[in-house]
Amino acid sequence: MTSLPTLPALTPPVGIDREEARRRASGELRGPEYARESSLDRFSRWMDQFFGDLLDQDAIGVVGSVAARTALVAIVVAAVVALLLVARRTSRSGTARTGGVFGDRRLTAAEHREAAERLAEQGRWAEAVRERLRAVARDLEDRVIVDVAPGRTAGELAAEAGRALPSLAAELTVAARVFDDVTYGEVPGTPEAYRIMRDLDEHLRAARPSAVAATPAAPTAAP
Repeated sequence: MTSLPTLPALTPPVGIDREEARRRASGELRGPEYARESSLDRFSRWMDQFFGDLLDQDAIGVVGSVAARTALVAIVVAAVVALLLVARRTSRSGTARTGGVFGDRRLTAAEHREAAERLAEQGRWAEAVRERLRAVARDLEDRVIVDVAPGRTAGELAAEAGRALPSLAAELTVAARVFDDVTYGEVPGTPEAYRIMRDLDEHLRAARPSAVAATPAAPTAAP
């Protein structure tokens, strides 16, 4: 980074009041040597000037300085919190793309289904939604509608199952989105979200995959 030019002193010379000193300093900063600064340098210099003025006890007095320092601390804390929230959401977004449906547990479809019903009875809707989709995924694997694939995401499950069961492709896509929302997107689970999963589970259990068999071409008659 280009080294910053030394700022002109803001302490007014003898016989010049503060406003006049600032006016002269501002004129100096418009000189050609400052025009060559990069945008980052100018921003850094502006921030230094801003906080320097904010904490200038001669300008605002002791009481004002305490208030200014308090405001500065609040600004810094707010900035840190904002950065942490952005980092957390970015991390969760990445997990949503790569996290598997099952996690580390290996249960049967019936066990996932029973767990989902117990959680729903307790009003723990987000957990119930997750367990019900796991029941769906396990059932699809057991029936060989989809391949067994550890680490498969909800979106990948919906895409693969939708190709085998095109009539339920839209429901599968909605269910995958609901699963990701409550699992990674900080969206609260609801009875409606659980109903979507339960209805999908029931529809899938009654469905049969489409049989697409290639028909051999008829032999071409000899001329």
